[in-house]
Amino acid sequence: MHIFSQSFKYDHSWSHVVIGMWHKYPNPHCTHVVNVDVLDRTIDPITGIIRTERVLGCKQKAPSWIVKLFGGSEDAFVREISFIDPATQTATITSVNLSLSQFATCYERIQYRPMSSTQTAFTQTAEIQARMAMWRSMTDKFEDWLVQRFEQNAISGKAGFSDVLRTMWEAKEKQTAPS
Repeated sequence: MHIFSQSFKYDHSWSHVVIGMWHKYPNPHCTHVVNVDVLDRTIDPITGIIRTERVLGCKQKAPSWIVKLFGGSEDAFVREISFIDPATQTATITSVNLSLSQFATCYERIQYRPMSSTQTAFTQTAEIQARMAMWRSMTDKFEDWLVQRFEQNAISGKAGFSDVLRTMWEAKEKQTAPS
């Protein structure tokens, strides 16, 4: 198993970041995410926590040896569940791959928490594990490729989300600017 982890801050309020979460895709930095479907959304009447379940459709260019070994296509799907807690100002998102899950699992957890009124902390961890016990060298190679792909997507995701937040901020500033 490989673990990927990163933390940084966004120079935007927690509420701005949470609104931006719903507008992250599509964006030109994350062209691999081609659609997002909301399956379910509920609000707990006691706690006020908003739970949303979505499926992300992705196109991933896999190396030919992976396609030959496992079959499949470039189409991949990810299940995402988010919990937005307005009382504690915590947003937690978990996701897991649905495609090729019999061969490998990527379990990701993201959390947004306010650092101040104008900054939001972002933490991300991913546990990536391949399941090919009889071929340890192939398992290692596959996990290495998955980690590299995840890191590339994380870099693109950060750039894309930063652009989404900046665009939202600029639009808000235009709306509130005196004419």
